[in-house]
Amino acid sequence: MTAQPGFGVLRRVQAGQLDVAFVESGSADGTPVFLMHGFPYDVHAYAEVAPLLAAQGCRVIVPYLRGFGPTRFLSDQTPRSGEQAALGADLLALMDALHVPQAVLAGYDWGGRAACVVAALWPERCHGLLSFNSYNIQNIAKALLPDTPENEQRLWYQYYFHSERGRAGLAADRRAVCRQLWKTWSPTWQFDDATFEQSAKAFDNPDFVEVVIQSYRHRFGLVPGDPAHAEVERRLAAQPVIAVPCITFDGIDDGVRPPADACAHARFFSGPRSHRLVNGVGHNMPQELPHTFADAVAELLPR
Repeated sequence: MTAQPGFGVLRRVQAGQLDVAFVESGSADGTPVFLMHGFPYDVHAYAEVAPLLAAQGCRVIVPYLRGFGPTRFLSDQTPRSGEQAALGADLLALMDALHVPQAVLAGYDWGGRAACVVAALWPERCHGLLSFNSYNIQNIAKALLPDTPENEQRLWYQYYFHSERGRAGLAADRRAVCRQLWKTWSPTWQFDDATFEQSAKAFDNPDFVEVVIQSYRHRFGLVPGDPAHAEVERRLAAQPVIAVPCITFDGIDDGVRPPADACAHARFFSGPRSHRLVNGVGHNMPQELPHTFADAVAELLPR
């Protein structure tokens, strides 16, 4: 039995392709807020953010993504895909299963991508969007265009996962690989062993390795996606504009993606958007700077 995470009640619901485990806190009648974690993290990224929003009367929902923690696929036949369309479809299916017509969506890394997908393709379901790393929908058609040598070096782990050596390395010691990513992606965040292990338990999911490997291969066009999500991927290939109110962040110390120019992603947003750079923050903003993250989510709540 999975232990309660300590900042809410662990619940489960069947949604789309998954039996989704999620942590819920706050008022059942409050404005729904979905907080979406990234790779390689888990719901504990929001252990401090969720109570701050619950205290403001929100209904706070923090799901384990596919391949993480106690979330499970409903069928052995479902491809273990980590593609962006699947992540977005999972979030939309969870909203449907919980009878949430509209919510504030917030996230980073994989979770931020899921939030961006729903905000872009189903804007009527989104009060507002908080997205770390700004516009987080992949342009797979241009994925093989080379970047600067400095930025290519940051992506070593993606190229590692493209090889069978990388798959074997992740399968052999997923904790060691993921801890190295935590250290290099957030070089100024002084996390301890207990903090890492709290999240690392989520990597023991039996589908973790396959979902991760498929995700990093699919985004480069190296493997096919799940046919069930082909139409969503087709729509995402057009790089759809996000029209809902947005707050976007970049961390100055992010070891994955260096801060973008303030105007670099402006063409992807047609609604009101505030872009902010944050000092002393790497790639895991909600865990590194929870009060700032929670305050930004609160700005998006309907008045």
